[in-house]
Amino acid sequence: MTELRSQDWYGGEGRDGYIHRAWMRRGLPEDAFDGKRPQIAIANTASDLTPCNMHLDEVMESVKLGVAEAGGIALDLPVVSLGETLVRPTAMLWRNMAAMAMEEMFRANPIDGLVLLGGCDKTIPALLMAAASVGIPAVVVPGGPMMNGMFRGKRMGCGTGVWQLSEEVRAGTLSQEAFLASDRSMIRSKGHCNTMGTASTMAIMAEALGMTIPGLAGTPAPDARLLEASQATGRLAVELVREGRTIADVITKESFHNAIVALAVCGGSTNAVVHLMAIAGRLGIELTLEDFDRIGAEVPLLVNLQPSGSYLMEDLYNAGGVLAVLAQVRDLLDPTPITVTGRPLVDYLDDRDVWNDEVIAPREEPLIAGAGIAVLRGNLAPNGAIIKPSAASAHLLQHRGKAVVFDSIEDFHARVDDPDLDVTPDSVLILRGCGPMGYPGMPEVANLPLPQKILQQGVRDMVRISDGRMSGTAYGTVVLHVAPEAAAGGTLALVQDGDEIVLDVPNRTIELDVPADELARRTPSPALVAGYASATRGWERLYIEHVQGADTGADLDFLVGASGSEVTRESH
Repeated sequence: MTELRSQDWYGGEGRDGYIHRAWMRRGLPEDAFDGKRPQIAIANTASDLTPCNMHLDEVMESVKLGVAEAGGIALDLPVVSLGETLVRPTAMLWRNMAAMAMEEMFRANPIDGLVLLGGCDKTIPALLMAAASVGIPAVVVPGGPMMNGMFRGKRMGCGTGVWQLSEEVRAGTLSQEAFLASDRSMIRSKGHCNTMGTASTMAIMAEALGMTIPGLAGTPAPDARLLEASQATGRLAVELVREGRTIADVITKESFHNAIVALAVCGGSTNAVVHLMAIAGRLGIELTLEDFDRIGAEVPLLVNLQPSGSYLMEDLYNAGGVLAVLAQVRDLLDPTPITVTGRPLVDYLDDRDVWNDEVIAPREEPLIAGAGIAVLRGNLAPNGAIIKPSAASAHLLQHRGKAVVFDSIEDFHARVDDPDLDVTPDSVLILRGCGPMGYPGMPEVANLPLPQKILQQGVRDMVRISDGRMSGTAYGTVVLHVAPEAAAGGTLALVQDGDEIVLDVPNRTIELDVPADELARRTPSPALVAGYASATRGWERLYIEHVQGADTGADLDFLVGASGSEVTRESH
């Protein structure tokens, strides 16, 4: 083992080493700072205001046991936590801030290795972005999904159930009383979303990237096996430091290939696109929108989970889990990337039986033959837009319709149910001003509720287009992440009511059927421009001035790349 990084603080016989050791002693054994016991920080996103991560203090205690067993020193390091359902105006505004704060604390403190505890949507991406920028050994423990929700004898997925039932209320087929009563049935235990939403998706992405103990992603939060694996992860963190295995050794370009295959075969969240691209950017790995389409387009959808299917994460775990799914598409995976254990991911795919083929479909009978994220380009999205075919309606994947334009989510809410709104089932709903810069933060508002008069006709899906995002728990024929966004001068800002929009997912195009000379004469509507975000101070100002487009991961321009772990100046 090479000299521990923490010895830059604790080593030596001078005044500085004395100060660092003395203030940290607090009951630790004499050999805690002798240069042989790695200092392992447990980056903990537990917070009462991040309900999906509330239980991570318990997980941390199991990690601590493992660290101590392996001879390390375990240190609780609370870090910025983001509660997806609570933080306004959107948790995505704060992902980069959380990653920046975490990065600085990882670098500034005398730590040799990291255990990253995350669950809710933005916490695992932020943790991985930060750890990638610092570069010391790290391993992830996903907090795990909650138990299945049940309502009136049927599975109720968190998030997905909200979108479904709220539409039925607006359509007049479900009472308001029944809708309100259902919220007690949706969240039944600790843990993050039990659908294939962003939290579950990013846990699977962490495993596919090699950053968890293989088989850990998807372990339900209430399951005792999560604590068992957490303890093993604590032991592994010490091993990582002693063997000098860093995050850059684990996550390579080929690791992202495997993550994209996993994203497609599981029907994962579109949000994984911006998160994976941001993580890659921190590592200096080129990852493009085309990679998602090239690698994932022909991958079959095998996981029958909401919102694309019927079941929930607890069912997936009991059916064999993520490794059983990946075993079905082993031939599509790159065999070279290693995991945090030092062994390739594919080494863990032998003898992975599927115990319920209704939850994990056989390779020869996929739910959808080609289910990966589709990347669209055209004059409406020169830098790209994405759609999740597995969550869309097949009959709408090729569609021409007249635009009904909303300049903000507030404009949408004010007018969507107006009986005089000029909208038909064939219309294309356009929501703009919701990109990273314009909102700011790119909120999950793109899966627009349908107009009430359309719902009352029995229609449950329409083509919707936005420069914003969609919850991983949501569904529908929704074109997302349109780039450039309206606020950055994108064509989306020039669309007018009644314009013809042509969507052709099989051919990967999205076009505004308006002559180029006509578009050249148009300017954005005053209401749209007036709604763009502005800020005079604080993080929001920094974010607006430096955020990049969704097509590259929506990181801040000055955070792309790694800064390493070295700190050259002493604090005293």
